[in-house]
Amino acid sequence: MTFRFPPLRHIACAAALATCGSAFAQMQTLTPEQQHFHAIYKELVEINTTHSVGSTTQAVQAMQAVLLKAGFGKDEMQIIEPFPRKGNLVLRWKGTGAKRPMLLMAHIDVVEAKREDWKTDPFKLQESDGYFTARGSIDDKAMASAFVSVLAQLKQEGFKPTRDIIMALTADEERGDVESNGAMWLLKNKPELLQAEFGINEGGGGELRNGKPNLHRVQIAEKLYTTYEFELRDVGGHSSLPTITNPIYGMSEALARLGAYRFPVMLAEVTKTYFSRTAPLMSGQLAEDMRAVGNGSTDPAVIDRLSKTPLYNAQLRTTCTATMVNAGHAENALPQSAKAVVNCRMLPFDDPDNVEKQLKQVITNNGANDKITMRQFAKPTRSPVSPLQGDMFSTIETLTREMWPGVPVIPFMSTGATDSRFARNAGIPMYGVSGLFFDPADLRTHGLDERVEIPRLYDSREFILKLVKKLAS
Repeated sequence: MTFRFPPLRHIACAAALATCGSAFAQMQTLTPEQQHFHAIYKELVEINTTHSVGSTTQAVQAMQAVLLKAGFGKDEMQIIEPFPRKGNLVLRWKGTGAKRPMLLMAHIDVVEAKREDWKTDPFKLQESDGYFTARGSIDDKAMASAFVSVLAQLKQEGFKPTRDIIMALTADEERGDVESNGAMWLLKNKPELLQAEFGINEGGGGELRNGKPNLHRVQIAEKLYTTYEFELRDVGGHSSLPTITNPIYGMSEALARLGAYRFPVMLAEVTKTYFSRTAPLMSGQLAEDMRAVGNGSTDPAVIDRLSKTPLYNAQLRTTCTATMVNAGHAENALPQSAKAVVNCRMLPFDDPDNVEKQLKQVITNNGANDKITMRQFAKPTRSPVSPLQGDMFSTIETLTREMWPGVPVIPFMSTGATDSRFARNAGIPMYGVSGLFFDPADLRTHGLDERVEIPRLYDSREFILKLVKKLAS
């Protein structure tokens, strides 16, 4: 589930396509390292790793073979398959011990893709019009392939890391908090394999504006995920004899209250930093409002203006929204029940119990409709915010200035979920960063014809190479 952020501004796709095609046309012949990366990327993308019919075990076996050929020993890697077809690869490249280990984490499972819905076969890498197109071309096989390629290159160059470099290619991230989620399973059952000073994962990404890099987001926190089901039941009856206890009406009124409700604003350092660093990219009232929040203001007028943009609203507060409804059983009968599913994304520094209390009060109208029952599907996984200080973040800023002069690094809290939450809970500060830039109007992860601009992918690989080498030198 990568790069989950809405655009700051929408950009015309045509302009982005023209820029991409021009950039690709100017590319020289691929270097040997880029050719090797391309081969790894193509092989990994074309291995089906969906939950329904795919196998992450097959994928990690292929990546293990690449690393063995590069010079890593069998004793430096292990494939762990706690569930059939759900294999994970963990590599530990021993360093001098001068520094604590670093973790490179990427999931290699992908969401489902139906051939009949796509323009091309989603499990055959397409190279046309300046794009790589395939399921997983971004999420998250771009990063996984880069990690494998980078480590293979450094090994063959004779690089001697000052710290252990741990790479974990994991299963079932796309399925959430299931038992077979590789990152969750490893950190629960074999935590010693992944313990590190910090880690790099998906969750961040750069944004293009008018075809040029505009900002580089780094995920240092993510919202908590949980879902509730509300149900209102009645005895039903014949539709010719309407009653005031019709559960569809009662549930509709409850959802209307939820739609109008806003959870309280809660600012933290990550929120203020996000707005203060984004403000210079904006103009007029929006820039002023961002600067105000960056300075800690919760002025109602400022908050109201920012809250009109879904991205900014989600950064300011916990959100709960109705995502599914189901009611009635026959067109000529009064409904016997009405159900609604409400998905919540809680701020990592909010209190889940307090959020649940507020949600129940809104839905039941402070208990006036106490016939509405509430069921939580799963408890949210809390995780701390990764620190902005230290070598990791300063190195990201340094490399961003080198590769994309003038592009600001903006720490942010993603509204979606990644496996970083499990690592953070295990005491490993995680940073979602890739050096991969996108046109926000053409972001297709989890969607049809998932694709990435070819030159941007090679730039991302170069960024990751420099980042790993600098952090391990």
